[in-house]
Amino acid sequence: MKNKTALIAGATGLIGNELLQILREGTYYQKIYVLTRRELNLSGARVAQLLLNYDTFTSADLPEVDDVYCCLGTTMKNAGSKEAFRKVDYEFPLKIAKLSRTNGAKQYILVSSMGADKNSSIFYNQVKGETENALLAVAYPALHIFRPSILLGDRKENRTGEKVAQQVMKGVAPLLKGKLKNYRPVEGQAVAKAMFVAAQQNLQGPHLFESEQIKVLAKEYQTE
Repeated sequence: MKNKTALIAGATGLIGNELLQILREGTYYQKIYVLTRRELNLSGARVAQLLLNYDTFTSADLPEVDDVYCCLGTTMKNAGSKEAFRKVDYEFPLKIAKLSRTNGAKQYILVSSMGADKNSSIFYNQVKGETENALLAVAYPALHIFRPSILLGDRKENRTGEKVAQQVMKGVAPLLKGKLKNYRPVEGQAVAKAMFVAAQQNLQGPHLFESEQIKVLAKEYQTE
């Protein structure tokens, strides 16, 4: 089924930007709304920017869409505090999910992280796990959660620690076998492709995709 509508939050990040390009190049969505806090240099008749204050917007500020893609995420360094990190990685994704569901959205597609666990002793993983758990209670007909490992690709922001981790993981990736394959790095573009493929499959209920599943799903992506 084509001529659907979509909303993307986090379109300036590595995965979000790749996803936006994929959706713009195809014809599956007749309208693509980009939720942003600052004006972006976007073009195309099917793309519309929604400049909103994430702290204050309501359901009345959001359009009715079929699918919601949430690629929001930050780091503790960039956030500056646990409170600020939690706002970006928990409060905003959950708020967008709830308000979009109120407006009739049927699918929510989230970029989470490998190791997400609400009971984790690691704050980053704990928040990611709490977000996943909270989204289950929003009762979307379809919820897709993507847990990639270290992401490969060019970011607009500087993440020195992540760049080092990328190089290390590239070196050891061939040694990771069996269940450890999910620790192998994955291209941000592959995650974006997998998200789009999953959205088209009309799956019902919650679904979880880790790195190796993401890579398999990404191979099913076809340009229109």
